Amino acid sequence: MSIQTRIEQGVLTIAFDRADKKNAITAAMYQAMADALREAEGDPAVRAILFCGKPEIFTAGNDLEDFAQRPPVDGADAAEAPVFQFLYQISHASKPLLAAVSGPAVGVGTTMLLHCDFVYASETARLSLPFAQLGLCPEAASSLLLPRLLGYQRAAEKLMLGEAFDAEEAYRIGLVTRVLPVGELEAFARKQAARLAALPASSLRETKRLMKGGDMAAVEARMAEEGAVFRRLLQSPEAKEAFAAFFERRKPDFTRFQ
Repeated sequence: MSIQTRIEQGVLTIAFDRADKKNAITAAMYQAMADALREAEGDPAVRAILFCGKPEIFTAGNDLEDFAQRPPVDGADAAEAPVFQFLYQISHASKPLLAAVSGPAVGVGTTMLLHCDFVYASETARLSLPFAQLGLCPEAASSLLLPRLLGYQRAAEKLMLGEAFDAEEAYRIGLVTRVLPVGELEAFARKQAARLAALPASSLRETKRLMKGGDMAAVEARMAEEGAVFRRLLQSPEAKEAFAAFFERRKPDFTRFQ
């Protein structure tokens, strides 16, 4: 499965545990995370949720081999693809979400942070959004939320060029709450999660709703639009070239496409 979950002292931990594959996310892993978030909504024992990876890597994003075999293509069941179930659950979670990010956080490993309430990063964290490089488009409403956070031009640089940026830059632009030494990251994030778990749950839910509720319709609409474009682009010659180049360990050539 490669997703580990546990509940301790009111905190649900959802941990990427596939270090041999750089914590790359398969459809089964998306489904496990979506199910864990869905169950947490109705579980009074869960008062806060913490995402974490390994000290050396948060996640490499989608497992491209698994993704190529199980693409979320258009059709009646497209919205039920595990990746879209996960994105729906993380964007609609009413309980506090925290993330402890160390090492690379690629693609969805970065966009999911836009839906977390607290993001703690180690000094080794490297975030990137290489969707355009793969012939695809942004997801998780990042095409809406990132320009709001960064301003259009800085968001365009991140989403179009897809170049990695470090934890200090992520902190300066407001994507990261605090930067910590790698050896202190998870313990600090757990301490903060425990503090939240000890507070009145209804107050936290209402505070989060009041801060984010006005954006929900826009987030839902943008995620639906991104999802439709994403599924269409998956069938494009550019995406096929990008995936082929990845598997063949070569540089893609997009010059023959208009």
